[in-house]
Amino acid sequence: MAQDRFYATGKRKTAIARVWITPGSGKVTVNTMNAEDYFGRTFKLHKIERPFKATENVEKYDVVATLKGGGKSAQVDALSHGISRALLEVDPELRLSLKKSGLLTRDPRMKERKKYGQKGARAKFQFSKR
Repeated sequence: MAQDRFYATGKRKTAIARVWITPGSGKVTVNTMNAEDYFGRTFKLHKIERPFKATENVEKYDVVATLKGGGKSAQVDALSHGISRALLEVDPELRLSLKKSGLLTRDPRMKERKKYGQKGARAKFQFSKR
């Protein structure tokens, strides 16, 4: 039995994208909204298309995603990561092209924690001699 719905999770900073892809016309739905409406028209929507361009699957799959956490920029990167991993579920042969494009690597950069006795992660309280 051929499965026609594929799932993967993408992450970036504190943003998490749950992604389902199905064969279709290239429509991207994010949190029940169109991707252009959700992210804004001037946002980096080309990042969402990168996994499809790298694997030559432009407008062959519909994407339904739920995004939580982070800001819009991190959410776009998490969505791209999730789409890449979902495409691997569709066809494991696509791994090489996705890997060369750097789309399977999760960006590990996170916000550094605040340390005790300090103002922030790196910022210190101002020293006063007297």
